[in-house]
Amino acid sequence: MPSLPSNSASAVPEEAVGPLIRGITVLRRLTEAGGRRSPGELVRATGLARSTVDRILSTLQRMDYLRLDGRDAVLAPRLMELGNAYLAATRLPDLLGPHADRLADLLDESVSIAVPDRDGVRFVHQATRRRALSLSFRIGDLLPAERTAPGPLFAADWSPQDWSRWRQRRAADPEGLGFPAAPPRILDDRPSFEERTAGAGEQGWSLDDQLIEPGLVAVALPVRDLNGRQLAAVSVVSHTSRHSAAELRDTVLPRLRNTVTAMEQELHHSPSRQPAPPEPAPGLADWTAASKQELGPEFVESLARGLTVLTAFGSGRAELPLTAVAAALGLPRATARRALITLEHLGCVSTDGRSFRPTSAVLGLGFAPLSRLSLPQLAQPHLAALAAQVHDSASLAVLTGADIQYTARAATGRVMSVDIAVGVRLPAYATSMGRVLLAGLPAAEQAERLAGTPAQPLTRHTVTGHAELADLLKQVAGAGHALVDQELEQGLRSIAVPVRDRTGRLVAAAGLSTHAGRHTLAECRDQLLPALRQAAARIEADLATAGRYARVPPQ
Repeated sequence: MPSLPSNSASAVPEEAVGPLIRGITVLRRLTEAGGRRSPGELVRATGLARSTVDRILSTLQRMDYLRLDGRDAVLAPRLMELGNAYLAATRLPDLLGPHADRLADLLDESVSIAVPDRDGVRFVHQATRRRALSLSFRIGDLLPAERTAPGPLFAADWSPQDWSRWRQRRAADPEGLGFPAAPPRILDDRPSFEERTAGAGEQGWSLDDQLIEPGLVAVALPVRDLNGRQLAAVSVVSHTSRHSAAELRDTVLPRLRNTVTAMEQELHHSPSRQPAPPEPAPGLADWTAASKQELGPEFVESLARGLTVLTAFGSGRAELPLTAVAAALGLPRATARRALITLEHLGCVSTDGRSFRPTSAVLGLGFAPLSRLSLPQLAQPHLAALAAQVHDSASLAVLTGADIQYTARAATGRVMSVDIAVGVRLPAYATSMGRVLLAGLPAAEQAERLAGTPAQPLTRHTVTGHAELADLLKQVAGAGHALVDQELEQGLRSIAVPVRDRTGRLVAAAGLSTHAGRHTLAECRDQLLPALRQAAARIEADLATAGRYARVPPQ
């Protein structure tokens, strides 16, 4: 397991919330396993009783922080709201991320922003390049400081106690197995971490020459506030097939300096946001009480309230006093205080005695494995639930040229069902999902895609005329859904709605397919469409949470 916060070795505070400690332990073990583990595996990994693990999983499922898939507990995208609150509070991705993205485009190399996390380094922003040999780390991943480019920069500010903790961790875990995101350490570090740290302190920059794994090289510079304190470090990462470490330093460091200068100016001149009172969480206390009444001992109210405390932080709320946290969540002051004491003990918040702020350790609660999810992976559980609800096949598709391509699919167990596999492409003009996607295009692009529509209809119902199709697409755009009756195949009816990201951009379409003998057109609108809209709304909610700071691939 990763090295624990410096205060973890001390006695648990008397006012700490035991269920919150145990719940976060379960979340950390799930995170280390890539987001999926069976209850039995969690029992062995945590040392907790099976009944305790079951109650924790039941509570997290009620919060929509995990889902059950067969016998496994699987982290759910809504859990990312905890990490999003930390990232919004720091403002680092919002202010520095665009500069990192531009540098990545300029150099055609991956660029990372990292922050210190005790004796580790945790990523808060990634601008990666798509190559066969490319960076595989994600936002939230924790790496050992001694095997990274930012590590020596941060270690230059370590206290003797920090160095002592690092040496203890290295002695206890010489291969670095407590950092699942990094391959096990095989060779001794040359030069030593102490030597690299001394060099970084003198020269103001640091190199990683294949310390994480063979072939990977990086150069890093610190980003400082007005007082000279290191807030983060920016790394340019490449492969030895493109640059040696020395070449990377010589060719990239000047441009990296320019970017860091721009980042620091952004930080220094960005209007300082006064702590804004968080918006009250509607009915949190009532919701947890109702959940407790409904689920009984299977719902751990103190765990749910303790985790929700982390959502009080966010943009303009980098730090909050106890009273503001309690007021935002509608919790008694004593309840919020005990939760914050527990979170401080676990390293998830820090305090100066007057106010509290979240730490990067919050990203260790599922953010990294969840940030790897694609849109089809986000959608699949909701499509499966929809198909089970209406007993018809549910799908997700994107536009590819003049076709749609199926990217996710949940079939039904009927004797006669619509059998289409993920990856199949169909003409967009004759499908409901295709018409939803075409209706969202600008007029010129829409006309270009329709230009290839064949004159020969697929069935006797197929609309092929360009003018008629254009009128249908206007109707689809106005109605917010498309209903296609036997135009692709005789006897097949389908209905679809758009799926949009957090900016409102159309990224996919979700649809249901049924046999004409099972549902009339009116029944498709009255019975299938409401359920389909609800499923699409759930997909969009997960996409909005997952896509706030991480890129969600459409396929």
